[in-house]
Amino acid sequence: MKKNILLLLPLALCFILPGCLKDKLTKTYTILTPVYKEKTEVYANIKSNAPRMIESPGKIFLYGNYIFLNEVDKGVHIIDNTNPSSPVVKAFINIPGNLDIAVKGNTLYADLYADLVVVDIANPLQANFVKHINNIFPARRYSNGFVADTNKVIVEWIKKDTTVDINAPCINCSYLTFSSFQGGPMNASAGSGAVGIAGSMARFSIVNNFMYTVNDRQLSSFNISTADNPVRTTVQQVGSSIETIYPFGNKLFIGSSAGMFIYDISNPATPVAQGRFSHARSCDPVIADGNYAYVTLRSGSTCDGYTNQLDVVNITNLNAPTLAKTYLMTNPYGLTKDNNSLFICDGKSGLKMYDAANPLDIILKKQLPDIETYDAIAVNGNLLVVAKEGLYQYGYTYPGTLNFKSRIAVNK
Repeated sequence: MKKNILLLLPLALCFILPGCLKDKLTKTYTILTPVYKEKTEVYANIKSNAPRMIESPGKIFLYGNYIFLNEVDKGVHIIDNTNPSSPVVKAFINIPGNLDIAVKGNTLYADLYADLVVVDIANPLQANFVKHINNIFPARRYSNGFVADTNKVIVEWIKKDTTVDINAPCINCSYLTFSSFQGGPMNASAGSGAVGIAGSMARFSIVNNFMYTVNDRQLSSFNISTADNPVRTTVQQVGSSIETIYPFGNKLFIGSSAGMFIYDISNPATPVAQGRFSHARSCDPVIADGNYAYVTLRSGSTCDGYTNQLDVVNITNLNAPTLAKTYLMTNPYGLTKDNNSLFICDGKSGLKMYDAANPLDIILKKQLPDIETYDAIAVNGNLLVVAKEGLYQYGYTYPGTLNFKSRIAVNK
């Protein structure tokens, strides 16, 4: 009997001592649950609603005295900028899944996930939904099997952190991802058909009576001579990982993670590929000015790569652009240029102002390192800057004076 007790003693100790127990391993997931609404209800709410706090600022568009600021995946803030030193958020247009915007005359164009929506902004404070066109941007998609049916739209995601046994499967433990959706200004003219000014991260561009949009691989052309009834004239493959579009003269400069494409729009309904400049894989906003294009390359995000720089590209020969000069940067995003003043949003290194009178020897004149910048628009001595911390405005004069005017803070 004593022998049996001795044999059972080690087994009993294993239940008492923690060293003999198998550790329980856990992992915390963020579960995102989609909230759906009927499309009819979503369309009915595409109008000027009460203003809301800015939480996740995205792309920017300037039209007359109004700033249209994208709230990522939520809609568009309408900001009265009559006094740049004291801008006022006046209204908010609910557009779920919105990332890109453009304005011509009394009409706002915006993406609603894969669809294009048209909004009447004759009175920006009383905007109204006009129509939608289905599946213009098919590259907009959700990962992990989330798909809104043809009659519904995902209007928000409910986040919940859940801890589970590491050996147990977690259903719907995932995160939302989109295809890469990520140009400089175009002067607006007076009149009902006036076109606004887009930032360099834009994927919509308007030239006269045509609008051009890019998605991950395609360039689409729309006849908007009847502004509230856009008609797509062509769709063509450009490449892969297309990010931005910028108009200059009768050319389109298209940025991708692998290079810059140049398209001729002498026939606006049917753009024709003209030239290409290749670079290391990186995110790639682009603007053009005279004989040079300015391309920022950055690493990280969906673009992979390890390159962080500004490339100045000679476009004297549009059929065969060549690299003229490279300048090292930290992690550059958008950029804008007004005459010889060049502004670069260098991520966490802040806003940089350069004297670019000589593109082959640009000179840093001013740096604001305390804001994490995303995109900018410079026009007539007023600079709009979208940053993680909010929407900033500065006055500037060449060659290097920069004065703070205002800030609309992000609600954190």
